[in-house]
Amino acid sequence: MRWATARTCWSTCRCRKKSIASALGDITYIPLLASGFLYLALLMDLYSRRIVGWDFQDHMQESLVLHALRSAIANRQPAPGLIHPTDRGGQYAGTEYRQVLGRAGMQQSMSRADDCYDNAVMESCFGTIKTELEMEPYPNRSIAHKEISRYIRFLPYPEKTFGARLPEPGSL
Repeated sequence: MRWATARTCWSTCRCRKKSIASALGDITYIPLLASGFLYLALLMDLYSRRIVGWDFQDHMQESLVLHALRSAIANRQPAPGLIHPTDRGGQYAGTEYRQVLGRAGMQQSMSRADDCYDNAVMESCFGTIKTELEMEPYPNRSIAHKEISRYIRFLPYPEKTFGARLPEPGSL
């Protein structure tokens, strides 16, 4: 029964050009040579596997995920009732974050305790980004931001969505 509901929810997304039915959120770290880490927050449309909101910051506070959420809302204008799964991180439980979700009519869904599979799609996304960029510690924040931003901006094209089959090298 749960899967039938998800399929119905996803199928409604096909007839909306800018709206999404479910947006998964998570954070990963980007290593820097001299100054620790840069943190990347992403929101992914689970139907199309496209990144719909993102932000970089040098901390993992609520403002990191808030900016990614606000950019997704502004860019995609989701219909009320959108399901927003995240892990149980404190950033997603913040008062302001929940207020923005409420004003947008979005329904928050936090993963179950001790269940890493609830967020497997996003972990796979982060793994793909880090693998395709052959990620090693970046010399500084601006280089990391420039390279990763360029990569993420490339993602809206149909041939570059997570979960899609890409053409074999040399076949084009």
